[in-house]
Amino acid sequence: MKSKIIADSCCDLNPEIKKNVDIELVPLTMRIDDVEYVDDDSFNQADYIKAMKKSKHAPKTSCPSVNDFLERLKEAKDTYIVTLSSKLSGTYNSAMQAKKMIQEEFSNRFIHVFDSKSASVGETLISLKINEFISQNLKKLEIVERVNEYINEMKTFFVLESMDNLAKAGRLNPLIAKAASILSIKPILGEENGKIRLVDKVRGHDRALRRMLDAIGDEGKKLEEKILGIAHCNCLQRALDFKDKVLKKYRFKDVIIVDTAGISTTYANDGGLIIAF
Repeated sequence: MKSKIIADSCCDLNPEIKKNVDIELVPLTMRIDDVEYVDDDSFNQADYIKAMKKSKHAPKTSCPSVNDFLERLKEAKDTYIVTLSSKLSGTYNSAMQAKKMIQEEFSNRFIHVFDSKSASVGETLISLKINEFISQNLKKLEIVERVNEYINEMKTFFVLESMDNLAKAGRLNPLIAKAASILSIKPILGEENGKIRLVDKVRGHDRALRRMLDAIGDEGKKLEEKILGIAHCNCLQRALDFKDKVLKKYRFKDVIIVDTAGISTTYANDGGLIIAF
C-alpha cells in the first residue's frame, strides 16, 4: 500500500520539493478586513503583503476544518499528517478528530498525526524526513518513532522585521513586540515545547542574523547529519546571504531555501527569516 503525506499549508515548499516529493497540503485561510485569502496555489504573496501594510488590523487566520482533513483521508492509504504546533494553531486538533472519525469506520486504517512543535520550514523538514523513511521501506511504527525523535531534536529560530501580527494574534508577548519597536531591538526568537521563546535580543537586523547564526552552533548537534531549512518572506537575497554564511561556518548535509506561503507570510511578515534544522 502506497503511503501518503499530508501537511497543513504552513508547510512551505519550493518548486523542487513539489516536483520530487508528494506532499498534499490542506490550506488554512487568512482574512484582512473583508477579504478572505486561501493559502493554496492561488495565494499571491506580493498582493497579500500590500494588503497587510495597508490595513489597520492584523490578519485573522483560520485553521482547516475536520472535513477538510476527512476529504483527504478518504483514500485507503497509510497516512502521515504534519501540522503546525498544537500550541499555535487548532490544525492539530482538526486532524486528530478526522483521524478518529475515519478509524471508527475503518479500524484497520493507519493514520498518524505529527505535532510539528514548529511551523513553516520546520514542517517542511519533517515532511521530507517522513518521505525519506518511507523510501527506505521502514515499518510504520518505526517511522513514527524516528520522526518523533527528529521533531524533539529539531531547532527553529527566526528574526522578523515586524512582530505585530504575532503579538496581536496572541502568539508572542505584546511587551516584547512593543519594546522591540520602540528601542529598535531585534529579538532572536525560537521554539520551546511548541511555543515561541526569546533566545536573545540585539540592536539592528545584521547583528540579529549574526546572533541567529551563532545560535546554530550553540544549540545544534551533529549538524553534518542534518539539513538546514531557510524560509524567507519576500527576501530571497537575505536568505541566500545567510546560507553563504552558514556554509562558511558549519557543515550541514544540505541547505534548502523556501519562500513563505500564506500563513507563514502572515506571521513572518515582509523581510522575515525562519530557519530550522
